[in-house]
Amino acid sequence: MSVRPAVIRQSLEAMRKRVAGVENPLQESGASSTNNHRVAFRHEGKLLEPIAGQFVMDFSTREKIITSTPVRRSDPQPREDEAAGWFARGIALEEDPNTQTEAIAAYQRVLDIEPAHAAAHINLGTLYYNRQDFNLAEKHYRSALEADPRYALAYFDLGNVLDETGRVHEAIQTYKTALQLAPTYADAHYNLALAFEKLREPRKALKHWQAYVKLDTAGPWSVHARTQIQRILQADGLKLVYKRG
Repeated sequence: MSVRPAVIRQSLEAMRKRVAGVENPLQESGASSTNNHRVAFRHEGKLLEPIAGQFVMDFSTREKIITSTPVRRSDPQPREDEAAGWFARGIALEEDPNTQTEAIAAYQRVLDIEPAHAAAHINLGTLYYNRQDFNLAEKHYRSALEADPRYALAYFDLGNVLDETGRVHEAIQTYKTALQLAPTYADAHYNLALAFEKLREPRKALKHWQAYVKLDTAGPWSVHARTQIQRILQADGLKLVYKRG
């Protein structure tokens, strides 16, 4: 999703005014484009859309990360600029399935310059995840967390790998950590509910289905979540009637 340069400049200025101590949001806060063509900056584990002054309630892996996590102040500025250039190139290349191999190479160049560039690790992990190379995906998601232990998206993505590779109990703990950092992370509630369903623990799933529909009131996944809520409540109701009888 594209964001006009004028909107980016407005967002940067609004972020500086709203969050004390943030001088350069493009270097100090990870950011994503939103569905209203604005920029939201990651702050304290959540995404803040500074122009409106609101936290974005439903961010997910479908959003494109457009900046990096904090850089090391000891690095020379030219190296920072080089890393940013390769990162932007990676984003542009990954949009086209035919150039995703080049995107991987671009993100690797970022990591050659800044090994702790969490956003590059995330985007690399997602490219490998989509290729079903779960070992490399997990490696990069874990590297992102080493670089930034409060990165809710990294916990969410790692949870997806763990779930996909059959480590459902570990996935549940990872999704829970993502929600501790970002309680309004709708996709984490959704995937956590699915994980509990896999373990045949519908009552635990129910809590997260209900949280999801509060955050996504009209989306296509909300229909499935509401169906699951109705099914669980009906099943519990029948059990209660049976016990009373």
